[in-house]
Order: sequence, then C-alpha cells, then structure tokens
Amino acid sequence: MHINEFDYELPVELVAQYPAEKRENSRLMVVHRENGIIEHRHFYDILDYLSPGDCLVMNNSKVLPARLIGTKDTTGIEVEFLLTKRIKEDVWETMVRPGRRLKPGDRVNFSEEPQLYAEIRDYGEGGTRIVEFRYKGVFLDILDQVGKMPLPPYIQRESGDEDKTRYQTVYCKEEGSVAAPTAGLHFTDELLQKSRDKGVQLAYVTLHVGIGTFRPVKCETIEDHEMHFEEYWIDEATADLINKTKASGGRIVSVGTTSTRTLESATDEEGILRPGHGDTNIFIYPGYTFRIIDCQITNFHLPKSTLMMLVSAFYDREKILKAYEEAVNEKYRFFSYGDAMLIL
Repeated sequence: MHINEFDYELPVELVAQYPAEKRENSRLMVVHRENGIIEHRHFYDILDYLSPGDCLVMNNSKVLPARLIGTKDTTGIEVEFLLTKRIKEDVWETMVRPGRRLKPGDRVNFSEEPQLYAEIRDYGEGGTRIVEFRYKGVFLDILDQVGKMPLPPYIQRESGDEDKTRYQTVYCKEEGSVAAPTAGLHFTDELLQKSRDKGVQLAYVTLHVGIGTFRPVKCETIEDHEMHFEEYWIDEATADLINKTKASGGRIVSVGTTSTRTLESATDEEGILRPGHGDTNIFIYPGYTFRIIDCQITNFHLPKSTLMMLVSAFYDREKILKAYEEAVNEKYRFFSYGDAMLIL
C-alpha cells in the first residue's frame, strides 16, 4: 500500500496545543463498525458504551521528563538531549541536537545544583548518541527537577509545570516512556471508579513508548517500513483476567494504540494472551487479523503515520478517512492533547 493512502487534510488550528480544561470534557467520536453510524459525544459519556463484564486495558507507563537543555563543556554552546531508552544503569540512548557538534568524549553540563552532566560514549542508531550520566543523588529525582516533558514537535510551545501532570495518565506507574499513551489522558480517577462500579474490569499492561514515535514513515510502500523495538510487560494476573474476560464473552477494550500493540504482540494464534516481558516491533496495517481486542479507544492521529495505519486495520481505511473528514468538519481537536475516538 502507498503511504499517500493514509493522508488527509488537517487545518493547523485543529492541532491541540493545550489539554482540555478537564480531562473527561474532551469530545468523543463514537464509530460503530457494524453499521457505520458515527455519534458525537463527550468522553464522560464513555460509560454508555461499556458493559458489565467488559475489560478496559490500559498502558500504565509513565512519561519521563526526558528533555534536557545543557551546554557543551568546551564551547558553551546550547545542547538539547531527549532520552529515548535506558541501556543500563546511567547509560542511555539519546537524541541530540545539534548532533554534529557532539562526538564521543564530549561532556555536556546540565546543572550545578543538583549536579548533572553527561559524557558521550558512542554513536547510536539513527543519529542518536550513547551517553553516560554523572550526578549526585537519585537520577530520577534529579531528572524530575531539571528535565522537561518531551512534548511532541507539533505542540508549538515550551512545556510547563502543568504538563508534568497533564501529559501523564492518572494511572501512570512505571517510568520509562518518552511520549504519553495519549488515549488514556481522558480518564479521571472518578471515571475509572464509575467503570468499576458498573462491573467493568480494569487491567494494566506496560509498554514504554520509545524513539519510534518521533520518526515518520519514509517509505512510499508502507510494507517496507520497519518499526523500532519497544519493551513491554504483562503480569500473570493481568493475562489471566483478560483471558477469562474473553472466554466469558466480555469485550477487550484497548485504551490506545500502545495497549493494542502490547496485547496483539503477546497473544498467540489461539487467541490466548501470554504473560511476560519482551520487546515488540509489531507493525499493524490493513490486512492484519486482530487476535484479542474487540474495541479501541484512541486519539486522532497524524496523517501517514503508523497509528493511522493501525486504526485503519482495525476498522476500514476508507471509512476511517471519512470519519477523520467528519472530525475536521466538526472541528475536533487533534493529536496528543486532542479529542478521542471510540471504535466499537
């Protein structure tokens, strides 16, 4: 399939620059695959579409304040780091800018108090660098003080203090992502409790969103695109809950494309979800046969992106594009801080 088959026109003013005032007040487009009906609701109406015995599956990965601004030790030039993956203790794969100025052996200073600096150890894949951090104290605590939230490039502003809470889900727990699992940003603790009260099961998996989320598809033929590997974890209790839900006729409602990719990666050909820790580079595009998920909550995605391809595989490419056209006409807000879609 050609990359242009997943393109659409989006007015720039519809790209959300800030989150909704209240998480659950985001708009919700409800798409019924069986009959093609589209409804326009709000996210707080999500309970109208969940039934007792269903299971919401959410990615509890927590976004690191992984954007660091420092200076090169020898020249004083400003340098930007984006931590993308921990390789081992204090050693990270990192996107750097300007990259041509940073070579193995260089040192970058980020703060004096608390002390934090990094040494470039080697070149990584795709223009990244392998860096080792030096500091006094606890690294994640220092990162929380010094680092900024890594907002996507289409958000045309600096990240602020509000983003440290709003660019996280209320159920985030396991630190390690460089981008939020954004479909989950709409949930509140109250909405999750109401789901439990209705008899909906809640399950949590972990997939740390990595560098691939920042890289566009450059191949004209999408089948030639290669996804980057990302780590995931599913514990035995979670796998057991999801398998029992499926066996009893309940629906598996995947919250976000990261939850979808995790579940589909760990489900065998018989439709049984296997617990464990692994790496996945699963690439889901039209023609893929889903093994375990029944419904999907997702945000509106970038044109020509792998996420557009995933939702097109779950429903229908032409119908998804029609739904996006309607979303544009109805002035929905797009991308990470934007509105949501429920595909039933």
